[in-house]
This record gives sequence, structure tokens and C-alpha cells, in this order.
Amino acid sequence: MAGSPLRDQLHQQELYHDNNPDNSAATKQYPLPPAFQNGCKVGWTWNTADKSHEVRLCGRRHSTALFHPNWSNGTAGVRGTRPLNGGVHYWEVRVSSRVFGTSMMFGVATARARLHVDAFVNLVGEDRESWGMSHKGLLWHGGRSRVYTAPFRENEATTIGVFFDGLQGTLTFYKDGECLGLAFSGLDSVQDDIFPVVCSTAAKTEMTLGVRRRAFLSLQDRCRAVVVGSLCGQKKVSAISKLPLPNPMRQYIREEAAASAL
Repeated sequence: MAGSPLRDQLHQQELYHDNNPDNSAATKQYPLPPAFQNGCKVGWTWNTADKSHEVRLCGRRHSTALFHPNWSNGTAGVRGTRPLNGGVHYWEVRVSSRVFGTSMMFGVATARARLHVDAFVNLVGEDRESWGMSHKGLLWHGGRSRVYTAPFRENEATTIGVFFDGLQGTLTFYKDGECLGLAFSGLDSVQDDIFPVVCSTAAKTEMTLGVRRRAFLSLQDRCRAVVVGSLCGQKKVSAISKLPLPNPMRQYIREEAAASAL
């Protein structure tokens, strides 16, 4: 579904920090879904090597994606650094008050999904390689859309939560702490790696990663996270090597340490 270039460039001379009082909504903290209240933090971020050339990454550990820094003549996206398959994950994307244009989207995608096109389209969900929700309140997959929720209010900051259950194969969205209901199912049958993804057609929009957590899959998994969390910063790898544990157990702990640092 293409839109008007004029529509997407209407505010291109404005900056995100425009003293709009609604900007504060993007930093408000919302309660976590129950499954993640006892989960653990994960350290993935936006991927500097897996994005459109029209996305500029900035902030702490590249957690903020700035779309179309000058003006927009197409659709740009960026994937996260960590695949989600087999796990139960929740993350939040804080959107600046520049909510407008043809399509701002949130969801998941395989590495096959496009991240740039020189046209104003609903990029996440344009084919069978991605699943997304647009700020127009529509769900997209396989090039088809359906109504999911009310359109977002334009020029008002918001926080989007994404709940990916790789065991059940489901995807659910939240908006400002409110669950919007089941969006997609059947993702557990996808063979390729699945990654977080966002995209936008609008100039100078910012999307910043907030909460990133995963649920524990077992008591062993929870114990591993506690061990990793008790180790000191950059010295975790060497500290793991010194643990009085069998090599397979140390390797199991290393995997969690590496994932939490992504």
C-alpha cells in the first residue's frame, strides 16, 4: 500500500526534540507481562550490519534507530542482532512523537526480508518472510493486511511492546502497557532464524529499544542466568573458565553470557 511522498516529508524540517510535551510518554515505564516479571535481561540491539542505508544508529550500544535523517523518499528498516527462535521474548520500542506517514511498523522477520525499498510501502509483512503491525492499526503478513487495533494518534509518542513466544509460535503486541491481543500464530514452524525488526517511511522518526527480556525455559536455565549475573562485567568469560564445573556446564554458561552481551 503506497502513500504520498508529500505526506511522509510534511514534517521533515522538524526535529524529534521539539519540546512537545507528549515526548515524555515514550520514556514511561509500563508493567511487564507476567511471564517476564521473573525473567532475565537480554542484551541484543539494532544491527549495524543489517539495516537500510537510510537508518542511522545512535545512542548507547546503538539502541536508537533514526530513520531518514534528512528527508524520506522510501521505506527503511533495521533488524535486531539476536535470533528469537525457541525462546520466549519481550521487548519494547519507544517511538518519538513523530508518528505520521504511510507506515511505521514493528514485528519480526527472517534474514530474507527486505530492509529498504524506494517507495512508501508496508515493508514488514510485504511477503511471507516477515510479520508486522503498522501505526495504522493493521497487521501485515504475506502481502495482506487485516484490522487489529485503532490507528495510533499522530504526533504523539508511544511505546510498543512485542511478545514473541517461540515455543507456542505466537506474536502479540502491546501499546503503552495495554495488550492488544494475539496477532500471529504458527511461527514455530518457521525454519529460518527470526529477528526483531522495525521500519518507517517517515522522515526523522526515532525508535529506541527499551526493555528486553526473556522468560526462563527451565530451572536449569534460571540458575544459569543467576550465575552469569553474578559474574563481573567484561571479565565474565575468564571467570567462567575458572568455575569448578565440568566443561559442558561451563560451555552452557558461556552461551548465556555471550547472548546477554549481544
